Amino acid sequence: MKLLIITALKEYSDQAAALLKKAEIHVFSATDISGFKDGSSHNLLDDWFTAGEARFDSVLVFSLTTEEKATAALKLIEEYNHSLAEDFPLRAFIVPVDNFSK
Repeated sequence: MKLLIITALKEYSDQAAALLKKAEIHVFSATDISGFKDGSSHNLLDDWFTAGEARFDSVLVFSLTTEEKATAALKLIEEYNHSLAEDFPLRAFIVPVDNFSK
């Protein structure tokens, strides 16, 4: 079991959902989030959002799925990002799930 996590600007939530569907992930959850960057720190999240002091309305999409489907979704997201002409790619992560309740 894997936890697939996708973050995107809110305007791109439909693209994220379409890529999940293409990867045959039909059950997922989404929630609105706000991303911030104040430009004053140097940490691992510096490149998460674009430069400048701003707030970004975003969406967090996640699904518990098989490793195969999560990997397929990640590949589709990478292909989608490569084709983008803008600087707002979808960000995706696969996290292992060691234990879960049934």
